[in-house]
Order: sequence, then C-alpha cells, then structure tokens
Amino acid sequence: MPQVSESLAAAPYLAGLNEAQRGAVEHGPGAAPAGPLLIIAGAGTGKTNTLAHRVARLVLDGADPRRILLLTFSRRAATEMARRVERIVAAALGPKSADVTWSGTFHAICTRLLRHHALDIGLEPFFTIHDRQDSGDLMNLVRHEQGLSSKTSRFPLKSACLAIYSLAVNAQVPLSDVLARHFPWCRDWESELKGLFAAYVAAKQRQGVLDYDDLLLYAAEMMAVPHLATEVAARFDHVLVDEYQDTNRLQGMFLERLKPDGSGLTVVGDDAQSIYSFRAADVRNILDFPALFAPPARVVTLDKNYRSTQPILDASNAVIGLAAERFGKSLWSDRASQQRPLLVTVRDESDQARYVVERVLEHREAGVPLKAQAVLFRAAHHSGPMEIELSRRNVPFVKYGGLRFLEASHVKDVLGVLRFAENPGDRIAGFRVLQLLPGIGPSIAGSILDAMAGGFDAGTVLAAWKPPAPSARAWPEFAALFMQLRTENAWPVDLDGILRWYEPHLERIHADARVRMADLVQLEQIAAGYPTRERFLTEVTLDPPNAASDEAGLPLIDEDFLILSTIHSAKGQEWTAVFLLNAVDGCIPSDLATGTSAEIEEERRLLYVAMTRAKDELHLILPHRFYTHQQTKRGDRHVYAARTRFIPAGILPRFECRAWPRANAEPAARGAATMPVDIRARLRNVWG
Repeated sequence: MPQVSESLAAAPYLAGLNEAQRGAVEHGPGAAPAGPLLIIAGAGTGKTNTLAHRVARLVLDGADPRRILLLTFSRRAATEMARRVERIVAAALGPKSADVTWSGTFHAICTRLLRHHALDIGLEPFFTIHDRQDSGDLMNLVRHEQGLSSKTSRFPLKSACLAIYSLAVNAQVPLSDVLARHFPWCRDWESELKGLFAAYVAAKQRQGVLDYDDLLLYAAEMMAVPHLATEVAARFDHVLVDEYQDTNRLQGMFLERLKPDGSGLTVVGDDAQSIYSFRAADVRNILDFPALFAPPARVVTLDKNYRSTQPILDASNAVIGLAAERFGKSLWSDRASQQRPLLVTVRDESDQARYVVERVLEHREAGVPLKAQAVLFRAAHHSGPMEIELSRRNVPFVKYGGLRFLEASHVKDVLGVLRFAENPGDRIAGFRVLQLLPGIGPSIAGSILDAMAGGFDAGTVLAAWKPPAPSARAWPEFAALFMQLRTENAWPVDLDGILRWYEPHLERIHADARVRMADLVQLEQIAAGYPTRERFLTEVTLDPPNAASDEAGLPLIDEDFLILSTIHSAKGQEWTAVFLLNAVDGCIPSDLATGTSAEIEEERRLLYVAMTRAKDELHLILPHRFYTHQQTKRGDRHVYAARTRFIPAGILPRFECRAWPRANAEPAARGAATMPVDIRARLRNVWG
C-alpha cells in the first residue's frame, strides 16, 4: 500500500472508503504524476465516489486543479464530479479552490483544444459543429449532388451512409471491413461510398464545419504532430478518464498520444460492462491498457457492491465468469438475502406481459413505487405486448429512447439562425433558415447561398437580394436580423430578437405553436447560462437537453410511472425490482449478433449489465413460444424458444426456477377447449 500524507491519513472523509477504493485514491506519491493506473470498477462499487476522491486527494496534496484533465461521457457526469471534489476538499481543509477547469466530455474537451490550436492545424477558430441531424442533411445533399439518389438500384439512405461513415472513422478500420461486418447489404456500393465520403469531407471543409466524429478525429490527428502533442501534454499533470470501457479507437489514440508513458494517467471502467460496440466502443482499449506501458499499469479492482443483494451478485458473477476474456473479479455485498433471482417460464409473450404487470402492481401495493421498478429488454420492439398490457391495465409508464430536445424542428430552426449568423458558410443551417420564409424553397435557397459563397459580404448579399413575391414583406426583417446578429455582440439578448422574429413563422408553420413556444422559452433560459453565443452553440450541440416538452413521452396522468428501457439505455441506473423480458436465445443473444465470438461476448455482457441493475429482486422471463407472422406457406406459426445460452445448466443453482401459471400448463390443462373454436367461420356463416 502506498504511503499516505498526514493530512490525508487524518481526513475523516477517507473513513468512508473501503480498502480497495482507498488503494486507488492513494496511488502515487503526493501531487507528483504517478505511473499509469487502471481502476476496474465493478457494477455498483462506488466508481464515481472513488474517482472524485482521487481528484480531491491530488488537489489536497498540492496539485494545481487547473492542470488536471477529467474526461467523462456526459456533461452531467463532469458537473457532478466537480461538485463532489469541491465538497470533499471543503470538508478536509475548509474553503479552498478545487475548480477543475478542464473537465468535460471527450467531444467538449477536444473542441476546446481544437479552437485553441485551430490556426496550427488549418482550421478557422470560428468553425461550427453539426449535430447528427445536420450531418445527415449534409450527407444527403452531397449524396444528391453525386447523383447517387437517382441510381437504378436503391443506394443507401442518408442515415445508413452517415452510420457507415461514423463507424469507420471512430473505429479506425477500413471501409471494406465495416461493410462486411456491420452493413453487408451495402457491400456492392463500396466504391460509390468512398467517393461520397470524400465529397462529404470536402463539403465540410469548404463550409468551415465539423461533425461529432471530426472533433475526435482532428484532435487525435493533432496529437500525432510531435510539437503540438508536446504543447498539449504540457498543459496537464494528471489525466483521469471515467467509463474507459466505452472509449473508441480514436479516443484511445488521443490518450495514448497525450500520455505516451502513462505518467499521471488514471482510467476507470469495467470490461464486463462494455456494450456499445455499435457506437464503435472498443473493449480492447481497457483489456489492453496495462500492457501499453513499461512497466505495466497498476490495476486496482473494486469488487464490493453497494447496490445488490448477494444472491443477485452470485448469479451475475456466474454469468460473466464464463466470459472468454476478462479482468478477474467477483462482486460481493453485505446485503444478505434468501431470495435468488427468478427464472420464470411462461407460455408466450402475452403471458409474459401479464406476469410482469401483476408482479409490478403487487410491489406497488407493498410500498415499492412504480419508479423503483424497471422492465428491461434487448431490443425496443420486444416491449410491444408489454406496452399494450400496461395501457389496458391503466399503468403509467415511460419508455426510454424518445426524441431529444435538439431534434425538435422548432428548436432546430432557432439554433439554425444562430449557426447561420455565426458561420454564413454553414450551408445546412442556411438551407434550413432561408426556407422558413414563405415562397423560398430549396432552389431559391441554394441560389442565395451560392451568391453568399461568391466572396461577397453575407449581410450585403442578403440586403440586396430580390426575394420572390410571397416573401417580399418578410425578407427585409430577416436581412436586418441577420445583419444585426453578424455585427452586434449582444448575447443572450440577440436570442430574444430571434424568437420575436421567429414567432409569426412558428404560428404559420405549426398548429401547436403555443406548446412549441414554451420549448423556445426554455431554450432561452438555457442560453442565459452561457457567456457567449459560440460557447452556447458548442456546448448545447455536444451535450443537448433530454427532450422537447411536447414530444418527450413523459406521462402526465400520474407522478409515478413504471420504467421501460432497453438494456443499453439502462446502463448506470438501478432499481429495487428489475424484470428482464425474453431471456431466450434469439433475443439475448440477439440472432443478429452471433456472427462472431466478439459479438457473442458482448451479448453476454449485456445480460450481465441487465442483471446488475437490480437491488432486491430480479426476474428473468422466458417465453416458451413466440408467435411469428408469414414465415412459411402455412402462414402464422409458433416458434419454440430455448433459455439463453448464457445461463447453462451448470449455473442454474444460482437461480430459482418457476413456471407461470401452474407449471406452464397448456390450454387444455387451464380449462380451455381441446380444439380451437373458429369464431371467424361462424361470423362468415351469419351472412352466408
């Protein structure tokens, strides 16, 4: 165990850490950068608390908080981490500055670095950032210009093109490999896709915009330039990374180039919870981390779980213990219980829904709120019968995965005006904004943008433009607004001017303008918290709010509601009771994710993540039959399902096996007629 300074040893807040957590916090002598550290933090083991204490300990030992880089995967996580550090430092020493100014998501930190070094790498400092929808629109525009939208056989749509491009960039693998593994139906278009992506990159560079993928790509490439890498690395004595198992190859390259010897580098994660390969996350980053350095990085394992009962952990350990490659750990807890996780066999998906709803309502009557219960599933469409049953029984629920705030059209309109004013070369923003005016369609908008791209002042072009008759009255006000936004620095007052200009257009375009205007008022309140327009546009694009008020899907009928969620969306959450639907082969693992051993191993980790969300009760439901449609010439038929391969017979003693209802009885045993009654024939005969 490393030596601890006297101030640390006496600090009362350290008493709340267990031995493994304290070992991670105390790694290294004082404030000096220590060798690389990997913290393997199992589910529910206090990862965030440990990382916050490590940052606080560095500050308490004299590290300059301005020279600490803290990388997270959400702005909320970065904010919460900073608050914890402030509280810990204040508890130890009273008021003391612990403001970690370099704290944020990978994309946000890379954006700051790119703006600072823009001129060194051929960028303009005022570059704007396209969100996914903007990127898709630009991809579609280029796709059309390349003549790919008029192919005799259907070329992939913009969403597929963008997904292929993004995966190839973030995973840093050849396009041919991406197509073969993830998009085999697009393999015949490899040559055309290469040309499309080259044109897409050229279009972004002409317009002075970057997309999400560029933020990581440009930063990683910048760090490949020795003198720039040295300059950036000199900013930071300590680099700490949360959720390292979710990093992709570009993020891994950025860190390796930032700290090639690992000095001052700490990464925290859990290989057993690496489930985002479809976003290009690479489990190899965390598995191979120790061997990147000589001597290898120190590994500290957090295995005391503060969430689940021991029987739930025993079953979860057994499932992940069969993984082909992993860091060894066995989660344990002080929370004893006699209740093992339940493996419940039901007849079909309808019975599955009825079973879950009955248990959920029983728990509610026993004092467990609906919000403390969750129904998880591998794929979004698996919850269909469940949603129908919940609606029939009048049980309010939220299904996670709804529309994000910035994807609402009225919010994108207002942000488009800001982006267009910030960067008149942003053609996507310009197309969107110009077409808000009556009488202006894609052709006229394109002509205006072409004129603006001719080297003339953008405001002058707009002021001199002769608009078509339908937009003649609205045009002067728009041109004046644009000129004002370009020449005056009145943030956030200029957003108020945009809303006053936009309101009549909102009322003309949308029947529910009043509801949508409430969203824009919320946007204005959010904007008031940012010092500049550029800062607002950058951060609200990188880490947008959750959902628009009129499309969020939150129930208005009750303050309590059941949680429905895919396993991917549930990561990082916890509930008193968890119900996992369709714990059968074909659903988990998904039939679409069994092509390689790596895919199968990730499916195993998905099941592990689902199981470790439960605190007190865990129900895994196994429908015996699935009803499929038009699979054969005989029409509809039942398909019989087997228990997921990730729970083989050898670990069944970790579960309690049940059947519902009454030993999974067939219809005759449940009092139904032996032969089905054809009511349809009867009704046809009435009119025969």
